[in-house]
Amino acid sequence: MHHAEATSEKAVRPSAVEVLGLEKSYDGVPAVAGIDLTIDRGEIFALLGPNGAGKTTTVEILEGYRTRDGGDVSVLGCDPGHQRAQLKRQIGIVLQSTGVEQYLTVAETVLMYAQMFPHPRPVDEVIELVGLTDKRDARVIHLSGGQQRRLDMAIALTGDPELLFLDEPTTGFDPSARHEAWDVIKDLAALGKTVFLTTHYMDEAQYLADRVAVIAGGRIVAEGPPSTLGFRDRATASVRFRLPADATPPAGLGGPAGSDGFVEVAVDDAVADVHRLLHWAVEEGVALEGFEVKRPSLEDVYLSLTDDRSVDGGVPGAEGVGSRS
Repeated sequence: MHHAEATSEKAVRPSAVEVLGLEKSYDGVPAVAGIDLTIDRGEIFALLGPNGAGKTTTVEILEGYRTRDGGDVSVLGCDPGHQRAQLKRQIGIVLQSTGVEQYLTVAETVLMYAQMFPHPRPVDEVIELVGLTDKRDARVIHLSGGQQRRLDMAIALTGDPELLFLDEPTTGFDPSARHEAWDVIKDLAALGKTVFLTTHYMDEAQYLADRVAVIAGGRIVAEGPPSTLGFRDRATASVRFRLPADATPPAGLGGPAGSDGFVEVAVDDAVADVHRLLHWAVEEGVALEGFEVKRPSLEDVYLSLTDDRSVDGGVPGAEGVGSRS
């Protein structure tokens, strides 16, 4: 297929998820208050939000495990409220805990789940996709945390889904296991799968997601690529450094040191102001200990967006994980 033809096909291909005006209340209290979302096919999309914000309710409505009160929802062309059986054949779901039988082997586990689908992917192919070929005959109980997460991904892939929902995929993992799981998720996206991710880890969203949405108080309060969320790419930068006691930096680039001895000052023009500060330091022979230039992190933006917006303690029934069977 020529490039122009591929581009044209991509342009007319429907989105993986389209949500317009989604609403859900519990006992008259809104948990989701008019959400709009569009997720493109083949992208990794992360939904961030504190407990009680409506995150789990939104995801479970998209999966077909909760009914909605209002709004239009399309997931892979299906209405999950009315076409759940059809949708189940096209999605894979990875929960925080899958309850896999610990004494089955990897291959036995994947085969058991594959038998639930009319046209499953070959067992060994799925195992290879998630990087567990050398553990094919190992029992689940002997797998590391990262390897068990790979097995969770394999289970979700047995039906060859177009869309994967990953619920807090690395909660409780050590750093090595987290990075193993991240590699698997990136590989799934490279296969053309759409990934819908929920996470509490800002570095995870930063590393994995093509786009991020923040939900708070039942509403989407920001959406976009992690690098630009909340206009963080345009936010004022600051420089931080520690000076010798007798040094006086250029006007506008100094100030009282904090309790740790560091000076931190906002700069309007990061390039020009940093150049001026460094030129002064070289000319005066002054060491700028611990020098760094900072912009608001994704976590800074997330905290500012969700501060006082979430439902304290959550809406009853809104954030509990239902039975997804």
